[in-house]
Amino acid sequence: MSSTAYFATGCFWGAERRFWNLDGVIATSVGYMGGTRPNPTYEQVCTGVSGHAETVLVEFDTSVIDYQVLLAEFWSMHDPTSLNAQGNDVGSQYRSAIFFTTPVQENLALATREIYQKAIMPAGYGDIVTEIVPADRNTYWPAEENHQKYLAKNPNGYDCHSSTGVLFPMEHHVR
Repeated sequence: MSSTAYFATGCFWGAERRFWNLDGVIATSVGYMGGTRPNPTYEQVCTGVSGHAETVLVEFDTSVIDYQVLLAEFWSMHDPTSLNAQGNDVGSQYRSAIFFTTPVQENLALATREIYQKAIMPAGYGDIVTEIVPADRNTYWPAEENHQKYLAKNPNGYDCHSSTGVLFPMEHHVR
């Protein structure tokens, strides 16, 4: 069965590649969510006038990969304690967010946030600032074609991700 997830981890180019490389991911695309301007352009998102976050849409086969594995990748691939910035990328478009599509996704996002918070505290990280909000209240606007699969088209392109360096502890599988 196919399901959809939406994740914002800062710049969407590297995040999309991390997700498309996972077994069970059927398709990915990059776009914008969480803002107020309809059909925003990359330039509008980058200047902050639209309020959107760079977001990756992940379509996945639930018989091959479960949502918690996607969440483990999400938490590990960026620094969820960094407010409106990831490394050198600064602005609200680079905020950390999960746009859940079902109550189960919401519950797993909240539970894994608590698990990851406990995992990163010993490494000196502060509170996780990731927004966890309903997808159905936030339209997903696909980004321009040149941003889709950007790192497949530009293998040496800017990956743009910083992380805590702490992997999600998978021994904490939430049921």
